[in-house]
Amino acid sequence: MQMPELDHLYSSTNQKTRAIWRESIDPGNPIQAYYAPQKFALATGFQPQMSGPIKVLFSELQSLTRNDRQVYLQPVSGFHFTFVPLTLPLYEENEPLPAKIDRLIGAWSPFEGRTVTIRDLRLVALPGQLLLAGVPEKPAAALRQAFCEQILNSPWKDELLLRHAKTPLPAPFWHTTLLRYGAERLPASLRAFFLERESQRYGEVAGKLKLVRINYNWTRCYPVTLAVGGVD
Repeated sequence: MQMPELDHLYSSTNQKTRAIWRESIDPGNPIQAYYAPQKFALATGFQPQMSGPIKVLFSELQSLTRNDRQVYLQPVSGFHFTFVPLTLPLYEENEPLPAKIDRLIGAWSPFEGRTVTIRDLRLVALPGQLLLAGVPEKPAAALRQAFCEQILNSPWKDELLLRHAKTPLPAPFWHTTLLRYGAERLPASLRAFFLERESQRYGEVAGKLKLVRINYNWTRCYPVTLAVGGVD
C-alpha cells in the first residue's frame, strides 16, 4: 500500500472517527488499560530523532493534557515506530527467552539495520486515540511483507498470530500512537486539537530497524541477540 492508498485510508479513518464523535460529546465509558506495564514483548522497529514540528506537537499535547489523568501520552524518550510487533507482552525484563529465539534472530538477520523512512506524517484519529502516521518509502512495505511471511513459516507463527488477533497482518498503518484516552472517545479538548491540525504535515522520520525486547512504551528497549541468552 503506497501513497494514494494510504492517503485514502488515513482520510477515511478520520472521517469515520469524526462521525463517531458527532454521536456524542461525552467521552463515554472507561476502558481497561491498553498494556501490561511490567511485562515485555518482542518487536521490530526503530527509534528516530524527532523533527522540530514533531517536538512542537509533543509539547502542545503535553500542555493541553497535563491536568487530565485519563490521558496516556507517549513519553518523548519512548518515541518509536514499530515495523512488525511480534508477540504479546509475555516476558519479564530479565527472563531467558525461549530456545527457539535463534530461529527468530535468523529470520530477522536480513532485515537488521535496514533504514526505513516514513514521510508525509500527519495526525490520524481513532475514537479514543491520536496517531502520527505516514507513508513509507520503498522498499519498506515489501520488506515488512517478506518478514511476516518468514515468521508465519517459523516456530514463532503462533505468537505472531496471537499478537495480531484483532488487527491485520501486517497492519496497514505506518504509525506511532501518540495518545490514548482512558475512555471510549476523546474529550472535546482533544477533538478540537485534532480538528485544528488534521491537515498539517509533520515531515518525516527515519531509522535503522532492530529486533528488541520492549516494555509497553519503548522506554525500556533491549536488543535481542544470541550472545547473552537473548538480551544484550
